[in-house]
Amino acid sequence: MLPSLKRYYLLDVFTATPLAGNQLAVFLDADGMETERMQALACELNLAETVFVGRAQGEHRFSMRIFTRERELPFAGHPTVGAAQLLAAQGLVDASQISAEKPLILQVPAGALAVTFEGPLARFRAAQPVEVGASSLGHAAAAGLAGLELDEIASDPVQASCGLAFHLVPLASRQALARLTLDSAEWARHVSPSGIEQAYFYVQDGGTIEARMFSHHRGAFCEDPATGSAAVALAGYLGSEAKANRNDWRIRQGEAMGRPSEIHARASRDENGKVTVEIAGQAVLVGEGAFYPNASRGEA
Repeated sequence: MLPSLKRYYLLDVFTATPLAGNQLAVFLDADGMETERMQALACELNLAETVFVGRAQGEHRFSMRIFTRERELPFAGHPTVGAAQLLAAQGLVDASQISAEKPLILQVPAGALAVTFEGPLARFRAAQPVEVGASSLGHAAAAGLAGLELDEIASDPVQASCGLAFHLVPLASRQALARLTLDSAEWARHVSPSGIEQAYFYVQDGGTIEARMFSHHRGAFCEDPATGSAAVALAGYLGSEAKANRNDWRIRQGEAMGRPSEIHARASRDENGKVTVEIAGQAVLVGEGAFYPNASRGEA
């Protein structure tokens, strides 16, 4: 007889098309699982992120932990959208009963993420306000890092975070975005000393943004096809700089990787100047699997 299994689901997030967007694995009913085992499973699956969702903690409230191959994250966007979509698809929440007044709450280390549903979209509100500061990348350093001309950097990069920090680097054209090639030595000189190993390059044209996100781990660059946490940081920054009190953008990412994605971002500013950021997207279930309990504990 086979032992009971630890089942997981595979989703593609920020897309409605299978084998596009950003990949995600979700374990449901993960209460009692040790941190070390979660990290080992995330490493074994070798996806951008793997999430572990606990049993319901009251009406429409679940705990959630997010792991990359190397570490736990306090917050990430595509796991939030993917997990919310899966909970609704599996009947663990009734999307018709979710509203702004009674949202689905996903509790992560960065705070409580309030999620609502709008047709095919799952929309969440960032748990933390945007924090913006100077980037360790200056104008010339950004050009050298990306292998671009000085005038292809649209303005000085900034550092921004709504729970996970990024260097935000504005470029002057889609051609520059497609052509950029990162230099490891320049990254080590200008990015790594900041302790923030993520850079988000973007081109803005009104309400449309084209973007690419790179991180650096174990001496190698990794490109991400859809980065909700970077979209949150960017929307928070742009919203804090904008004249209008509400701004909406569609952020397209992943084209260069053959995994196109679309992220809906919104920044709203209240009468006190506080900026609230929301991110929305679709997700599609593409597969499922299971680990044997002994294997997930690292035993023979």
